[in-house]
Amino acid sequence: MTGEALIQAYKSPPGKWDEMMHGSSIRPEYLHVAESLRSLPVEDLHQKDKLAGELFMNQGITFTVYSDDAGIERIFPFDIIPRIIRGDEWAHIEAGIRQRLRALNLFLKDIYHQQQILKDGIVPASMIASCPQYTREVHGIKVAHDIYVHIAGIDLIRGADGVFYVLEDNLRTPSGVSYMLENREVTKRLFPDLLALNSVRMVSNYPLRLYQNLLSMATRQIAQPVVVILTPGIFNSAYYEHTFLARQMGIPLVEGRDLMVDNHKVYMKTTQGLQQVDVIYRRIDDDFLDPLVFRPDSALGVPGLMSAYRKGNVVLVNAPGNGVADDKAIYTYVPDMIKYYLNEDAILPNVPTYQMSDPDAFEHVFKNIASMVLKRTNQSGGYGMLMGNKATEEEVDAFREQVKEDPRNFIAQPIIQLSTVPCFLDGKLSSRHVDLRPFALCGPDGIEIVPGGLTRVALREGSLVVNSSQGGGSKDTWVVE
Repeated sequence: MTGEALIQAYKSPPGKWDEMMHGSSIRPEYLHVAESLRSLPVEDLHQKDKLAGELFMNQGITFTVYSDDAGIERIFPFDIIPRIIRGDEWAHIEAGIRQRLRALNLFLKDIYHQQQILKDGIVPASMIASCPQYTREVHGIKVAHDIYVHIAGIDLIRGADGVFYVLEDNLRTPSGVSYMLENREVTKRLFPDLLALNSVRMVSNYPLRLYQNLLSMATRQIAQPVVVILTPGIFNSAYYEHTFLARQMGIPLVEGRDLMVDNHKVYMKTTQGLQQVDVIYRRIDDDFLDPLVFRPDSALGVPGLMSAYRKGNVVLVNAPGNGVADDKAIYTYVPDMIKYYLNEDAILPNVPTYQMSDPDAFEHVFKNIASMVLKRTNQSGGYGMLMGNKATEEEVDAFREQVKEDPRNFIAQPIIQLSTVPCFLDGKLSSRHVDLRPFALCGPDGIEIVPGGLTRVALREGSLVVNSSQGGGSKDTWVVE
């Protein structure tokens, strides 16, 4: 079988937006890729697929599944056919993410200081008061450069209408950027000529840009501020990424026990003695950062860290307390925040969302449960979710009781038919659903967005859940001129 036959056999699913096909014709941005696939025997594609798996295995590119007893370390599944986004589409995405992050940053500053948006009734005060991620301990702290969100991963989906929607904001410790970078390195090995032929924009300078961004946040006036990554350790699901980024930036990867606080300053223990730390890119949740302020049983954090942070002697990236802005119940108010703080309409729309604490919304959702997805507001990774079109009556009833008990912590959204892409599976091209997580860096000089991001693929046929913990994989994402 030839690649030509694979393309001929590929059909875009009816009623959905396919990234490669428009009806029976190939979209212009995919023409070079289609041409390359046509010229290859299927055996060559099998070889490339096998090589990709070996490269990921040799690099130790893994993630962790805590709910599986069969062994928690997994190689991250990778599909060899790239996902392509046109330059004009990317410009629209960039503008939308910049706008959104400017508003979210202003919102975080506001609710931890003046709380004007609550006084003006744009966001109900009860929503903030009942948000488990609202961190009273950081109220009133002056953060460096007024930047709360330094690193963001904004999850986008494309609906059947071709429109990009924001699915959720990740403003605490967004992960996945290492997979974006490794996907590109593997693609360079598999299709070296295609990247140049398509004028694909570069992503490989992300670690340098991240490092420069972290340096720019330091408040101590010295030539070379000290920047570290704080990891919970080897058992964390994103530990591979922590080691990868530390290596790429050439900075220390530390655990809580490697740091200490003296006189409201943070020091790293080194073989040459104590060295003052200026910026901590922390990959630890708020609750575990400082046992003197948050969870007293935390062995992962640094006693006294928050006192150094409050005094302005160390910068924490991202800022503690950000979770209030990416709570799924607060998400519904982001378009209102954009209007309130920037006096602009949202460039990227939200997915329509129902607050389950609203009795009318509750009735509507359960009356139309077959076309709804219910989500807990404080969970991620595809957990704590009910897909109404796949749920049994018993599961719906059980979920209804959970929602009744704690309606504030649930939202519902109509099931959006995510766009599809061709994937090379079992020797043929099959359509699978995808989302997109672009990564943004916010610093004193503005907001930079890496041209591409992480495309996650629901590798199970018909599935709309793209998370790696739920059987998802990823693709290299090309932004082309």
